[in-house]
Amino acid sequence: MGRRRQRRRVEKPRRDDGVRPQPVSAQEAPVGLYVRPAERVERLTYTRRQAAEALGVSVSTIDRRVVPVLRTIRNEWGMRLIPVSELERYLEERTTEARAQPKRRRRPGRRTGLHESTVARIHAEHTRGRSLAETARGLNADGVKTSHGGRRWWPSTVRSILMRVEPQLGPDS
Repeated sequence: MGRRRQRRRVEKPRRDDGVRPQPVSAQEAPVGLYVRPAERVERLTYTRRQAAEALGVSVSTIDRRVVPVLRTIRNEWGMRLIPVSELERYLEERTTEARAQPKRRRRPGRRTGLHESTVARIHAEHTRGRSLAETARGLNADGVKTSHGGRRWWPSTVRSILMRVEPQLGPDS
């Protein structure tokens, strides 16, 4: 900070009168005039921004959808406050029970219609080190039908079978 600014700060008259409240202990203060810590603080109102954060929506959503159906408090300086009881009533009226999710019995997607021998062949060729494209070409050359009647085998189809379908192991394996 420059010297000129420092000098102005020192010379500038203070706006307050210098009287500062002194801390008062419970023994010195008259009965009922000291401050004691609250055991529980209860919120009475929300600002629009606090209500938006509590509901997990934007302030514009609060202004357009929520505030028009609530009784609000407008104070002297124009701030709109939302009583907690009003917000709780609003939520209670609009809260519905969650629907039970159905239990999934199988994997999503279409069922595979491949014969077990085809799945076993794909897994065997993969363990022998053949590439996906080589396996697909071999299946096409042998005329093996695809799962859903496609014209030919593709490397991506072979890969999805390797990832999704487990080979059925016989008693000899």
